[in-house]
Amino acid sequence: MLDYKLLQALSAVVDQSGFERGAKHLGLTQSAVSQRIKLLEARLGQPVLVRAPKLAPTPLGRRLLNHVQQVRLLEHDLLDQIPALGEREQRLRLAINADSLATWWSPVTGEFCRQQGLLLDLVVEDQDVALKRMRDGEVAGCICATPRPVQGARSHPLGSMRYRALASPGYVERHFPHGLTHEALRRAPAIVFGPDDRLQHRYLEMRGYLEPFPHHLCPSSEGFIHLAQAGMGYGLIPEGQVKRELEEGALVDLDTSSYIDVPLYWHYWRHGGSTLEALTEHLLATCHDWLAPLDGALAATPDPALPARH
Repeated sequence: MLDYKLLQALSAVVDQSGFERGAKHLGLTQSAVSQRIKLLEARLGQPVLVRAPKLAPTPLGRRLLNHVQQVRLLEHDLLDQIPALGEREQRLRLAINADSLATWWSPVTGEFCRQQGLLLDLVVEDQDVALKRMRDGEVAGCICATPRPVQGARSHPLGSMRYRALASPGYVERHFPHGLTHEALRRAPAIVFGPDDRLQHRYLEMRGYLEPFPHHLCPSSEGFIHLAQAGMGYGLIPEGQVKRELEEGALVDLDTSSYIDVPLYWHYWRHGGSTLEALTEHLLATCHDWLAPLDGALAATPDPALPARH
């Protein structure tokens, strides 16, 4: 039989990214948590964590975390049927990209969470790390731009987000008086979300520009827009996030004929329980009010594997 106190310690250390924070989360001492991990590894005869260079679960650790995640979800269903078993707290740990969180996620899921009494533990990650979190058993679901699910999970298309290259009018006048020439693109500072954000690079490739370009790094959806409005650079911004700024002329297109549509997919555990299934049904029923049809994204996007921003 599995000792769930040991598995709980493993899950806390991974979820909280360290022994000290994991112990604090469980209300235990760091020494106690460390002893539980050592005992788990001794019983299994192999490590469940890699300590260096960065704390991470081993392949066996990932399998155990997957199990723990799904057991938690199934326990919610059981407590619905047998309340005397204990206090029921519905909580889902999900990975989602920052632009979805800043635009459509809250209006789509807000009423659902209120009705279900559901608490969300949201992890903001890019698509590659989000799928890794699924694979490692750290999250029950994620939003990403990749259709293929990890083993034991399902995926459904949700729709697409349109990104346009935008900047302040003054910035465009200063840096692109003669249009988007290669010389101007070589000198004009852009805004990039982070080191793994390739949307800007894809946009420039669409225009035939393959050389390095100066850019700010701004890992914040709201900060990204503020930098653009302040005239510090241009960047790929979700159309739905800046409707007012576009209407008022605070931001303008560098080129009205070019845009990138990024497909979004919902991934979730196949045996994740009724709450996760209900959330999936809700997303599929309501996302079309906020996201464009996916067919359009595939037609407009030059590379179907284009990553979603963090």
